[in-house]
Amino acid sequence: MNKPLLIQSLKSELTCQYDRALLAFAGSREAATGADTKAENKYDTRGLEASYLAAGQAEQVEGLRLAVSLLDAFVFPDFELDSPIAQGALVETDIDDEIIYYLIAPAGGGLVLNSDTGESVTVIGPGSPLAAKLIGKTTGDILSDPDLMILEVS
Repeated sequence: MNKPLLIQSLKSELTCQYDRALLAFAGSREAATGADTKAENKYDTRGLEASYLAAGQAEQVEGLRLAVSLLDAFVFPDFELDSPIAQGALVETDIDDEIIYYLIAPAGGGLVLNSDTGESVTVIGPGSPLAAKLIGKTTGDILSDPDLMILEVS
């Protein structure tokens, strides 16, 4: 599995999400401040509702901007087969005879990427419960809850 290609795919996905969020924010900001949202009477709350939406989208834009910058600044290390798992690792696991791949990344947790070999890779953030269980473990270690065996670290 091509780890640099996965990393590039993760960066592209987060950048696309950021661009879409930025466009949505621009639209909601216009709706909140435009002449069309001026209250027609004391019960007209369109402007207020639009401003709440714009504020929420501004937070989302900032979170995605931070995620993109974290990924751009992070150097994903190469791991040896017996290296302890750390942030930046691509981990192959076996859960009930099913091979599952995880990429521990500084941002993008929850995304599912498709590898160059067709397998799905789930991105997990370093603060996730599963990452906390994986970090420090090595190939061959077995975890319970969830019951998984670490097959390979790269």
